[in-house]
Amino acid sequence: MKHILLLVLTTILAATLHAAKPNVLFIAIDDLNDWIGSMGGHPQARTPNLDRLAKRGVLFTNAHCQAPICNPSRVSLLTGVRPSTSGVYDLNQPHHLSPMLKKAVTLPAQFKANGYHVLGRGKIYHGRYKYPEDWHDFKATGDARNKQFRVKPISSVPGIGVRDFGPIDLEEEKFGDLMNARWAAEQLKRDFGKPFFLAVGIRLPHVPLYAPKRFFARHPEAGVRLPAVRADDLTDLPPAALAITRYMYGRPLNHKSVIESGNWKNAVAAYLACTEFVDHCVGVMLKSLDESAHANNTIIVLWSDHGWHLGEKEHWAKRSLWEESTRVPLILAGPGIVRGTSLRAVGLIDLYPTLAELCGLPQPPQKLEGRSLLPLVSDPVRNDWHDLAFSEYCTEPGDPAHSDGENIWQNRMVREGDWKLNYYHKMPSQLFNLADDPDELNDLIDSPEHAEIARRLTGMVLDGWDPEWVDAQIREQSANLEILVPWAKNTAPADTVRWQLDPEWDYLDDPQT
Repeated sequence: MKHILLLVLTTILAATLHAAKPNVLFIAIDDLNDWIGSMGGHPQARTPNLDRLAKRGVLFTNAHCQAPICNPSRVSLLTGVRPSTSGVYDLNQPHHLSPMLKKAVTLPAQFKANGYHVLGRGKIYHGRYKYPEDWHDFKATGDARNKQFRVKPISSVPGIGVRDFGPIDLEEEKFGDLMNARWAAEQLKRDFGKPFFLAVGIRLPHVPLYAPKRFFARHPEAGVRLPAVRADDLTDLPPAALAITRYMYGRPLNHKSVIESGNWKNAVAAYLACTEFVDHCVGVMLKSLDESAHANNTIIVLWSDHGWHLGEKEHWAKRSLWEESTRVPLILAGPGIVRGTSLRAVGLIDLYPTLAELCGLPQPPQKLEGRSLLPLVSDPVRNDWHDLAFSEYCTEPGDPAHSDGENIWQNRMVREGDWKLNYYHKMPSQLFNLADDPDELNDLIDSPEHAEIARRLTGMVLDGWDPEWVDAQIREQSANLEILVPWAKNTAPADTVRWQLDPEWDYLDDPQT
């Protein structure tokens, strides 16, 4: 009898603990800027599911990535450490090889170590990096882009290749993003006997901008509205900013080739169509969650790793310090989270401490450099929050596409309130008041009346950020790769991904984008 009673009590206790711990649905979207309805980035955006999600929680309209490029941004979010601390600046840097992150525990691994069932599909880490030890069940799936999408270029941009765009005559069920969304929908019906952390990475609207035909039908070329571009906007840029903007000019999908081939409206329509398809995939997951037993006990987190330019600043990529690259959608909804919109400046780096606090996780071994967003998910408009966000992008030596071929350019952005400083090391900075100038057209860096603001923000950029240390770290990593890659080619190790010899994922983040 005692044994039966003990079993009953244990079962009740387990059920109580299970109920007390919220689940997490963690949705990552690749290259999504503010072109969603609730953020108003483009008047023709059709994202009803994202908009409904925004209304059931807190929409952060001033959230910024820590690096406007995939791998550094994701490593920063998933470790809670800035690129300038970890030394991870490039696409081809597995975070577990960084000396600064040897003891770091990633966000999924922290959930796994603290009683959660942790599973996922798609692009959570940078495509080629899978880290199976962090999960109970994970597959870094490719999508139809690599297999079924072996088609002739759809657009008429010369030499477009992997950066192509247009409708694809392929059943929706074969699109990898939808397959992953439906897989997640099935998982949401399960009872794991413990709380779960379910991650889904959606690859669109990353190039190529391919989506089912029906989504393109809703965005006919003739009616597409183009982003505003000022003819003299680039005349005041320092060399680092100008090179980052113009580096695409020698490659397909650049402003010159898009304009001359008459494809600007087509490209914008493709991004809108792909974003609407992403919204559809998100809707599949939300519908399943709302119909499940987990509906009232699941925190939903939706974020994008960085934005994307579609001609703004004559740019067709990320990698810039402007708002199109650094500002991203961020939505949190679920138990303990109120409903509202927050205009406060925050960073993706804040997600790790936020989820740890919401889910009762202990601190990981590494020092988390973000701030918990719990004050804002409790009161989105509170006035005692310090509006502060950083983003940084550093180039590689010897890469004429992003630098002068020799120097490493360290670029960093700070956003405080309405003010924003784009810092280019050893070059003139840019200063903008985004309340008056949201498109960053009026550079105030030489304005005497704003000299004190520029000085203060420059001090904030350099506080804890050493450009010379960054330079040394990047050069050391580059030198190491020059040794390791030939070694791997000669020795053929089993772990080919680590040595950049596995082409499986190369298409996911072409260095040219």
